[in-house]
Amino acid sequence: MNKNLGRFLLLYLLFWHVEIFASNYVWHVEVNKKSAVVNEAIYLKYSCDFDDRAELYSIEFNPVGENERYKLEPLSQNTKITDGKKSVIYEFVAFAKNAGEIRFEFDTLMKKTNRDSVENTVIGRDNMQKEEFSATALRQESVVVQVSENRSGLFGSLDFRVKKESPKVKAFEPYHMELTLEGVGNFELLKPFEFTIQGVKVFAQKPIENSTLTQDGLRGMWSQKFAFVSEKDFEIPAISFEYFDKTEQKIKELRLEATKVEVAQAFSKEELLDEDEKKESFLKLEYLYYLLTFIAGFLASKIKIKKNIPHAKEQEFLDKVESVKSLDALCMLLALKNAQKFTHVIAQIEKKEIQSLKEAKKAVVSLIEY
Repeated sequence: MNKNLGRFLLLYLLFWHVEIFASNYVWHVEVNKKSAVVNEAIYLKYSCDFDDRAELYSIEFNPVGENERYKLEPLSQNTKITDGKKSVIYEFVAFAKNAGEIRFEFDTLMKKTNRDSVENTVIGRDNMQKEEFSATALRQESVVVQVSENRSGLFGSLDFRVKKESPKVKAFEPYHMELTLEGVGNFELLKPFEFTIQGVKVFAQKPIENSTLTQDGLRGMWSQKFAFVSEKDFEIPAISFEYFDKTEQKIKELRLEATKVEVAQAFSKEELLDEDEKKESFLKLEYLYYLLTFIAGFLASKIKIKKNIPHAKEQEFLDKVESVKSLDALCMLLALKNAQKFTHVIAQIEKKEIQSLKEAKKAVVSLIEY
């Protein structure tokens, strides 16, 4: 009897607390601009402020997605309690796809623990037939943004930098260049740069992007590396592209001027010696060869030679060489690894003196120093 009475009083007090001190809440909507251009970032903030700690409430609010008008990406979600009052904050970034009016209207579901759930918890009753929550659906305040055309497609605040070597190389020695864009922009819309130069083999790496979503859009860096191989002078043509500058609110052009590269003919050591020097050099080398052969034979009979093991980095490079599937890919790998060391192999491939991928790999391996 006393036990049942105690439970009754506990339930009564709990229900009285839930009914009398039920949480009230208010939603607020903020947008950082009323007008934008296509592909410009639009920052949206939704916050739900309760008048207490709101332990009985949970919120279902996830409007993230993409449609024909815009793409909406999540930026952050935070819950905080200040002076015993709970606030839940959602932040999003939208990117408009087309010009016109965009109306952001999102649905929210407010879920509150009901009497049955409290009763089951207190009494220990397991009744799965009844709902644990009462749900209230509501629509957030409508937010309207006017979107204008952007003929460039790109939007942001970008810094264009070019890193390149001195424009003087030897025949078949790669000339390297790297293009970098840094700042805020729609990096995912940037297309790889392409160069077509007669008599020049162009090796281009896939662009590398490293960016983070912010209120202003994607902030980070985009870069692409190139190697140009030729046996005579050539010119890298000028390139340019347009984007809508967020600071100046107008179309701007980023441009790279043309680069002229001088290519000097590569001479072998024998070509640089006159006839007498060649003979003298040959004789000295011949004597040296006999001497080294004798010493090597003597050492071979006395010492057990142990095969050296490649350095880890050299082995990694050899693995990459072994994995390439074409002569062009191999040339690109050699040019980026050590242009001077593999110049002769690259030249043989360019002149088609080496046409077999297996033969080319063998030539590369022979140049690796253990």
